[in-house]
Amino acid sequence: MLHTPRGGAGHGTAAAEHRLMSIGAVLNVLRDEFPEVTISKIRFLESEGLIEPQRTPSGYRKFSPEDVERLAHVLRMQRDHYLPLKVIREQLDALERGEQVTLPSVGQQRDGGDAVAEDERTAARVGREALLAAVEADEGQLAEWETYGLIAALPDGSYDADAVTVAALVIELGRFGIEPRHLRAMKAAAERDAALVDQVVAPLRRHRNPQTRAHAEARTKELAGLAGRLHAALVHSALGVRAR
Repeated sequence: MLHTPRGGAGHGTAAAEHRLMSIGAVLNVLRDEFPEVTISKIRFLESEGLIEPQRTPSGYRKFSPEDVERLAHVLRMQRDHYLPLKVIREQLDALERGEQVTLPSVGQQRDGGDAVAEDERTAARVGREALLAAVEADEGQLAEWETYGLIAALPDGSYDADAVTVAALVIELGRFGIEPRHLRAMKAAAERDAALVDQVVAPLRRHRNPQTRAHAEARTKELAGLAGRLHAALVHSALGVRAR
């Protein structure tokens, strides 16, 4: 709730309204940290009751700074902890009651924003049941994802953080009617991108110097991030062209 300053009700109302943002402005604020966020995503989270922006008389959404902060918190809980929306809602309710909450460490990043180390990623692996619970899916859905090569279990039967991320995104795309079979082209494109990255870093990986080999891993992560950003930008560009 927005509070009225002591300077008077009229002045307070004007100041409060000045702080409100349109959904487009919110998108611009969030995209630095969440480049994949879309207006549809924000609207979906609202429909799930995770945020409640104000509405103008004509029906336009208006977000307060507190709404934007809450939205960013929801997106971080999805990205860093792979929590289903039901659990996120429960966590937020607990925080509002002043309760202490403990978040799972799967896929979590360090305070400095660096990706987790390889040994930490290994520790973050989850079993089949934990994966299904994290994304609120069933065995039939997981079997379908595996059939289309979208997700694959590790030799010990567990799943890494990337598999949890893929599962969560496949679930979200499914809400828009996009089925796993529709994603085979994206999977093939990702494999081509991975092959290109491997081609670039292969000489570094074969080097006898341990420091050079370590540099290869850092270069791999950097190139993977750039490839992901390029793919997102190309999709947005293509959609923009078609909308004109």
